[in-house]
Amino acid sequence: MSNEALILDLSSDLEPIRRRSMVREGALLLALCGLELAFAPVTGLMRADMHHMGGSPYLVWRVGSLGLLAITACVLAVRSFSPTARPRQGLMLAGALALLAIVGGAFVIPAGMGERALLDRVDPMSGVRCATSIFVLSLPILALLGALMRRAAPTQPRRSALACGIAAGTCGAFVFAFCCPFNDPLYVVVWYSVGCAAVAAVARWCLPQRFRL
Repeated sequence: MSNEALILDLSSDLEPIRRRSMVREGALLLALCGLELAFAPVTGLMRADMHHMGGSPYLVWRVGSLGLLAITACVLAVRSFSPTARPRQGLMLAGALALLAIVGGAFVIPAGMGERALLDRVDPMSGVRCATSIFVLSLPILALLGALMRRAAPTQPRRSALACGIAAGTCGAFVFAFCCPFNDPLYVVVWYSVGCAAVAAVARWCLPQRFRL
């Protein structure tokens, strides 16, 4: 059998696949985040004083920085699925943005908050619940990113998986930012980072297993 005949024989039963569209994949992520955010008022999770806190520098910093991180991380994750992508640069960019957001938090500490004891500011009992909430909110987004990753052809699946975890974690943190009743930037930096890191670790461990490394 000639090479051409063999190729035709092997490909005769193949079905055409739908071409990837980063715009469509991004729209799916945006829709899922929007759906989670829309459920917050319905379930009573939205913080009660949101209409009073809407213009405060602290809340603007928290929501704005997390929103920027979530959008950036999602774009980087979707782009990392391309065979020609280099996720390392995107991960470094996400890390730089996170560092800038942390530094920015030092300028929006509410009056009198910095005088409290460190343990009171961190509040471990409530912090664990916040980190757990972020983790749970991130799971649907991580599942969607995992499905998109499996349909694509990433050549660096470990780094793509890490990018997915960061994207899912920041999206979950962004949604939870509208529900969290704590106003201390230190609390946000510590426990939101814990929640996002847990999601990134799960993604890094689970997602690459379906790919040949």
